Amino acid sequence: MLRLSLLTLFITFLCLYSFKDWFKALCGLVLLMAVVEHPDMPKSLLGIQGLNPWNITLVFVCVGYLLAAKKEKLKWDLPPLLTWLLVVYFLLIFIGFFRLTSDDVNFQAWANLQYGKDESNLAMISEFLINCMKWVVPGFLMFQGCRDRVRLKWAVTAIVLVYFLLALQVIRWMPLSNITSGGEALKERSLKILVNEVGFHRVNLAMMLSGAFWALFSCSMLLAKQHKIYIYAGCVVVLIGLALTGGRTGYATWAAIGGVLVLLRWRKLIVLSPFPVIAVLVFFPGVADRLGAGFGGKDIDSNVALVQAEPVNEGQPHWYTVTAGRSVAWPRVLEKISEAPWVGYGREAMIATGTSMYLIRELGESFPHPHNAYLQWILDNGFLGAVPVFLFYFLMLKYSISSFLRKDNMTHAAIGGVATSLLLALLIAGFGSQSFYPREGAVGMWCALGLLMRLRLGYFEEHVLTNASEDEADTRNIESTPMWLKWSSRGNF
Repeated sequence: MLRLSLLTLFITFLCLYSFKDWFKALCGLVLLMAVVEHPDMPKSLLGIQGLNPWNITLVFVCVGYLLAAKKEKLKWDLPPLLTWLLVVYFLLIFIGFFRLTSDDVNFQAWANLQYGKDESNLAMISEFLINCMKWVVPGFLMFQGCRDRVRLKWAVTAIVLVYFLLALQVIRWMPLSNITSGGEALKERSLKILVNEVGFHRVNLAMMLSGAFWALFSCSMLLAKQHKIYIYAGCVVVLIGLALTGGRTGYATWAAIGGVLVLLRWRKLIVLSPFPVIAVLVFFPGVADRLGAGFGGKDIDSNVALVQAEPVNEGQPHWYTVTAGRSVAWPRVLEKISEAPWVGYGREAMIATGTSMYLIRELGESFPHPHNAYLQWILDNGFLGAVPVFLFYFLMLKYSISSFLRKDNMTHAAIGGVATSLLLALLIAGFGSQSFYPREGAVGMWCALGLLMRLRLGYFEEHVLTNASEDEADTRNIESTPMWLKWSSRGNF
C-alpha cells in the first residue's frame, strides 16, 4: 500500500510538472521503466485497456512538449534518410498488423490454446500497434528536447539509473548464493522469481543489463578521476545483477560488447581480459555451469520426441540444450521463410502460419516467436521489409561507433559508448531472443539513440576547444543543476 501511494504521488508530480518543465518530467517517465513491469504497477485503471500510470504520464509529457515546442523552437531536424527509414519502419509495423487481422484464424486458435479465449480486437490493437509506438516516443522526445548541457545530464542520468535500479531489484530477489551454486538452481530460481517480483523475464533482463554495464562504464569518460569510483561501483552492481539473471545469451552478449568496445578504444584493457574468465570459474560456478550447459554432455535438457533425433554423446555439444530448443524451431522458420521470402506473412507469422501450433502439438515445444529477432522480422515482413529496417540499425551503429571513437570531445565519446553498448545488446542478443518490434526493454536504447543524433547534429560543438569557454557558456544553467548532476568539466559538458 505504501509503495502504491508513493508511486501515485510520483506520477502525479510528473504529470503536473510536465507543464513547467516537460523534459525533466520526461526523464522521470524514463526512470519509471525500472518499475513499469513490476507486479505492483497497475496494468489498467477502471478496467480500461491501456489506461495505466505510465501511459497517462506519457500523455502529459507529450502535452507539455507540444505546449513548449513553439516557445523553445523545437523543429524536427533529423536527417531525411533516417526520417524516411523510420517512416518505413513503422509503416511496416502497421502493414504487418493489418495482414494479421485480415486472417487471424491460426492466431485465435493459439490464443484459445494458451489463454482459453479469443484475443479481442482492442487487445490486439493495444499490443501490436500502440505498444510498439509508445516505447519509441521517449527517444523521439529526447532527440527533440535535449538541446543544452543541463538537459543532457538529466537524460544520461535517467537512462543509466533505470538499469542500475533494475539490477538492484534482481539482487534483492536473487540471493548471491545462486551464482555460487549450480547452474540448474540459478536457472530454476531466476525463471520463477524474476518475472513475479521484477516483472521482466530473465532473458530480457540479461540483455538489458549486458549493455547497461558497458553503457555505465562509458559514462566514466565524463567524470574526473576522483569520481570514477562511483561509476565503477555501479558497474559492479549491474554485473552482479546480470550474473543473477542466469541468461546465457546475456552473458555472451556482455562479453561480445566488451570485446568490441575494448578493441575499438580501450585496447589497454586487453591484458585484463583473462581475469573475468578466471573470476567466473573460481567465484561464480553457477554462472560457469549455465554457460557450459549442453557442452560435454552435462546438464542436458530432455525432450522425449527428440531423443532419437539428437542422442546425448559424451564430450560433444547437445545443440538442443545449448540453444534451449531453438535448434528445433529455427529449421522450420527457415522453411517458412523460403516459401514467402520477399514479403513474409505479416505480424506474428510464427503463430499465423501454424508453425507454433505444430511445434507444441508434435514436439511439445512452445515457440510463439522464433527467439531470433532477425528471423522473426524476415518471417513477418520478408527480405523487402528487412532491408530498410536493417539499414536503419546499421546506420545507427555506424554513427554510434563513430562518436565513440572521437578523441576531441569526451561528451560525444561517452554518449557514443552508451548508444553503442545498448544498441549492440539488442543486435547481438537478437540472435537468440529479442525483437525488432519496439518493446519496453529497448526504451533506454531509443533514448540513447535520440541523444546521439542530437549531438551529431552539431549541438555542444562550441564547447570542444577549451574548458574555459565551456564554463562560460554554461553560466546561465549552472544554478539550476542539482549537485549530483554537476559532472566533471573533463567531459566537455
